[in-house]
Amino acid sequence: MNGIDLILRTLHRGERRLAHELVAVGERHATEHEVHHVAADLARWSREHVRRLAETAAERGVKLGEPPEHSTDGVFATLRKKASEAVVHRPEPGLLLLRDLRELHVAAAENSLHWEMLAQAAQASKDSGLLALASAFHPQTLRQMRWTNTMIKNLSPQILTSL
Repeated sequence: MNGIDLILRTLHRGERRLAHELVAVGERHATEHEVHHVAADLARWSREHVRRLAETAAERGVKLGEPPEHSTDGVFATLRKKASEAVVHRPEPGLLLLRDLRELHVAAAENSLHWEMLAQAAQASKDSGLLALASAFHPQTLRQMRWTNTMIKNLSPQILTSL
């Protein structure tokens, strides 16, 4: 396995994790409508990244696996939704939301660095396909980071001063 295959594998794993975490955070904070809906949209981006990374790796002879199937109809989704509704008026959900947004931001930042590494390796190896992949998806990862950062900026004052 060479370095490019390694970064594809690492990025695939990171995007899978981010997709899963975005869905979980959206479900856990279902009463925060913006978080719920935007997180679901951003998770779709990461799932598409996972799919395309797996295809690209397969073309290089590296098997990364299938994208995770996620259903919001499951028992755990229902439990998370009920739990979020039950504690909506307590201060702790706000702190949990800030923690979740921080963790999403860090995961997206890690993926962003990996996309940048892939783009640099693609340029060095003159691989236009890899460069096109990184150029197409890295901006979406940057958008995921901007959303989490904006949410943290907007929510932090109210949540942290109301404790």
